[in-house]
Amino acid sequence: MVDGSETTERCVVHKRQGQDGGDAAWRGVQKKLRDFYGSAIYDSWLSALVYSGNENGRVVLLVPTRFIKEWILVHYLERILKYWQEESDAVYSVDICVSDGAGMQPQVAGHPDGAVDGSPVVVVGGTYDHLSSPLDPRFTFDNFVVGKPNELAFAAARRVAESSAPIPGSNPLFLYGGVGLGKTHLMHAIAWYILNSSVKRKIAYLSAEKFMYQYVTALRSKDIMLFKEQFRSVDILMVDDVQFISGKDSTQEEFFHTFNALIDQNKQLVISADRSPSDLDGVEDRIKSRLGWGLVADINETTFELRLGILQLKIEKMGVHVPNEVLEFLAKNIKSNIRELEGALNKVVAHSSLVGSSVTIESASGILSDLLRANHRLVTVGMIQKKVAEFFGIKLEDMYSARRLRALARPRQVAMYLAKRLTQKSLPDIGKSFGGRITQRSSMP
Repeated sequence: MVDGSETTERCVVHKRQGQDGGDAAWRGVQKKLRDFYGSAIYDSWLSALVYSGNENGRVVLLVPTRFIKEWILVHYLERILKYWQEESDAVYSVDICVSDGAGMQPQVAGHPDGAVDGSPVVVVGGTYDHLSSPLDPRFTFDNFVVGKPNELAFAAARRVAESSAPIPGSNPLFLYGGVGLGKTHLMHAIAWYILNSSVKRKIAYLSAEKFMYQYVTALRSKDIMLFKEQFRSVDILMVDDVQFISGKDSTQEEFFHTFNALIDQNKQLVISADRSPSDLDGVEDRIKSRLGWGLVADINETTFELRLGILQLKIEKMGVHVPNEVLEFLAKNIKSNIRELEGALNKVVAHSSLVGSSVTIESASGILSDLLRANHRLVTVGMIQKKVAEFFGIKLEDMYSARRLRALARPRQVAMYLAKRLTQKSLPDIGKSFGGRITQRSSMP
């Protein structure tokens, strides 16, 4: 009898592994399955089976997810029963049950016991070590400096990390902002917090580019079902820089169905991009709509106070002394992004250490001359408004006035488009600079 029914009663076996003499028989069944189906199919599907026990001829095998269970029921169960009966005449049925998670907890690649050190990789179920990207051990909530530009994103990320289940209105969590403002830091912080918590959840963190690579690889190897199962069996899926799927229709299609499957299972998604969902050019409207379902939190351009706080935390971690006036000089003059700001500090400290000189504003100015010149050439919304107004022959105040003349609509749209492309301002901030207006048409001049 081949039985795939799953009730609590049928899945409870009183004679456990090592007590019913079934271990040797199960090893024989495994060998026959591998020999018959080959290593590729066996490793993809049948290696997930775990022998639970044999009670009076009823064998119970465990799998980590319902999807794998259903696949095995349809494709492999009859042969599994056949091989069991060849090993033991007493076996009359094989039940496939979904494990409660015991023995199948998330681990870190290279650390079978789940221990974390160095820069590990989050994996799903301890078996898919190629699925996720490395986590930076520096990127935790404790090392994130909170200020007005990022306080909403930080609070939302912390809330998602602390919750054992998706919070209504926060799924997906969509983080967006310019380059180097802290999106990836927050995503890593969520993963680290969950990994170090007592509640074990399956996490997959990767870039949209790696998601596409995994998908293409699965297509080439004709292993698309395993790809689907891997991503749809996680508790939390985090995809960084989702704007990279722009224009990639097949990847968008798979991402769309993965998104829907996880939402239907009440699993958490965390997505990041360099712009808001509605502003993702080249991404299907149905995906934009779903990305905006939950909580959309922007990370705005840093303020002087936030940059100074970041530098102060950095030198504290480095254990070095840098005069406050130098830190203020760096915070005031390097506004592009946090990565450049921290890189500038590292360069100044390294130069001082190597040549044995003290850190002063004068020395920092000389060391960072190229970077300082680049930051002084940064384009602002005000500069764009002025140039566009001059080009179209309108007054500067018409850019943000309440007048709705057709002759003013085109210049405003062009200026908004350029502001979006050439500055790190978010759409709401750009809208404020134009008198509170922002239009969908500003995506194209």
